[in-house]
Amino acid sequence: MKTIDEYLEEQINEQLCQAILSGSRGDGPSKVKIRPVEIRGKVVYQASETVGTKVLHKNYSREELISYLKAGLQHDFSQLQASGMALDGTILVSKKGKMTIKTRRHPENGKGLAFGKDKTFSKGTQILAHNRVKQYILKENIPVPFLVDLGVMNKEGRIITQKYDKFRQINRFLEFIQDILPRLDQQREVTILDFGCGKSYLTFAMYYYLRELKGYDVNIIGLDLKTDVIEKCNHLAVKYGYEKLHFYQGDIADYEGVSSVDMVVTLHACDTATDYALAKAVEWGAKVILSVP
Repeated sequence: MKTIDEYLEEQINEQLCQAILSGSRGDGPSKVKIRPVEIRGKVVYQASETVGTKVLHKNYSREELISYLKAGLQHDFSQLQASGMALDGTILVSKKGKMTIKTRRHPENGKGLAFGKDKTFSKGTQILAHNRVKQYILKENIPVPFLVDLGVMNKEGRIITQKYDKFRQINRFLEFIQDILPRLDQQREVTILDFGCGKSYLTFAMYYYLRELKGYDVNIIGLDLKTDVIEKCNHLAVKYGYEKLHFYQGDIADYEGVSSVDMVVTLHACDTATDYALAKAVEWGAKVILSVP
């Protein structure tokens, strides 16, 4: 049977997908989730500690994380569950402090994998970087003003745990925008309409990506029926200096603010609003239509 040192040395590496400390035995965190993240080209391990209703984040090196896990199992937690691309494992701690370690290796990933002296995988394993850490268009730990104000990340750029799904959704949307870049003319102003924009997470992301990161001259118009939402979005656009991002209150069917557009986005429109948006897009000769039927 493996010792805790042997198990952690083998489990904690860039092949780790997630680890969870649970079964709190004290007044500290009730649970800790750990996953690898890439910051400035370097892989670190982010621990998200649940303390009451709050979630606190801290990044560790590999050696620091191993020490943290050992101390946690000795004093604060009764269970560690970890899953990796090559190995899964569970550590259970009895009331008397006895540790039971169970492991399961993935045959399809584990066969032929070689560890070096530092317990990291050898170069011959041919594991792709994007399988280790997801490469997002908007990076973690790099503050983006509108994501801070919309409550997706804090001022240091760390993602709010409850908003991580929204962060992934925004980045997935930007991957679609990335795919259609060849359809947009970078030599002139590009007009984009977002019908039913709502709180405009994606609208702000689209403007930031196209104008700030990619250098396109875009004029983006967001349209929604909710006056209070539109007022807030316009306030934020002015705050960030987004001169060509504007929001208007109105109905899709009656909108006549432009005569031609390059791209129409309609992801949140309800009932027949999507039908009107598609009809408008065709009428204006839009080269790109992103829609959810």
